[in-house]
Amino acid sequence: MKISSEAFKEGERIPEKYTCDGDNINPPLGWEGVPAETETLVLEVEDPDSPSGTWTHWTLWNISPDLNGIDENSLPDGAIEGGTTFGSIGYGGPCPGTGTHRYFFKLYALSGTINLKRGALPGELMRAIGGRIIDKAELIGLYERKGR
Repeated sequence: MKISSEAFKEGERIPEKYTCDGDNINPPLGWEGVPAETETLVLEVEDPDSPSGTWTHWTLWNISPDLNGIDENSLPDGAIEGGTTFGSIGYGGPCPGTGTHRYFFKLYALSGTINLKRGALPGELMRAIGGRIIDKAELIGLYERKGR
């Protein structure tokens, strides 16, 4: 399984449009090679370089395995968004305090769907997918705020 974005390549800078310095909208994402037995997909976006520990920027679950991506600034039908470390629900773009941070866009193929309510915390989601992961892919983008 592979995840990619037409907005940035693996290891490249995430365009400002998708960050707190821009429009703060999710970038377009695409994927391929989803295993046939997949019942649902889960997306998680994390910054492991935050001084306060891993910062979760977006969680999204119950994405149909029939989809091959997510458009810019959109939410797939039937998908559910969770809470972030920002204390909000939905996408929160890269917004590092200082230095260049890495942003991991992780896609999980699962057996079964996730029975969590909108706004569930990242830890709850990770516990819910434990033992049900069929495959995983990740895309890493970088971001550093100008003037910091």
